[in-house]
Amino acid sequence: MRTPVFELHIRPMFRATDKAHMGFAFDLWDYNDVVANADAVLARLQSDMPPTATGGPWPEEWITLFQRWKDGARKRLDLGTAAFTLQQGTTKTTITATGTFPAAGVVGWLQLESETATSKTYVLHFEAPDAPAGGRHAPGLRPEGELPFHRRPVRLRP
Repeated sequence: MRTPVFELHIRPMFRATDKAHMGFAFDLWDYNDVVANADAVLARLQSDMPPTATGGPWPEEWITLFQRWKDGARKRLDLGTAAFTLQQGTTKTTITATGTFPAAGVVGWLQLESETATSKTYVLHFEAPDAPAGGRHAPGLRPEGELPFHRRPVRLRP
C-alpha cells in the first residue's frame, strides 16, 4: 500500500474554508503546523469536524488515511531546484526542468500550483522512495560504505 504524502493526500483534504476557520490556531495547509497539531486534528475529525454547516464531517476513509499518515512516516515531498526553459508554440507551451535528482530512486515532476488569468505557477517536486519493509533500502540507494545490491535472475516455476 502506498505511503500517504502530505502534499498529495493530506493537504488536499483540507478545504480553503477549513483553513480559514482554523487560522486563529494554526495553518492546515502548512506541513509543520499539521504535524505539530496532528493528534488534536485527528481527535476533532473523529468527533464533529468539520461542522455540518460548512460541509460536514469527513468520510471515515479520509479519517483513516489521515491517521495512517499521522501514525506513519508523515511523509512529504521535497521542493526541487533546476534550470527551467520555456518554449512557446502557437498551440502549446513546453516547460522543461533540467537538473539532477538528489538520489537514486527519487522521482520528480512539475506540478501546477496556482493559476490566474495571466500566469501559472509551477513547483518542482521530488519524492523519495519508501524504505521497503524489513529495513532494506530501496534498489539503487545505499548508506555510505555499503556495497551495492547484486541482482541475479530468478526462475519462477508454475
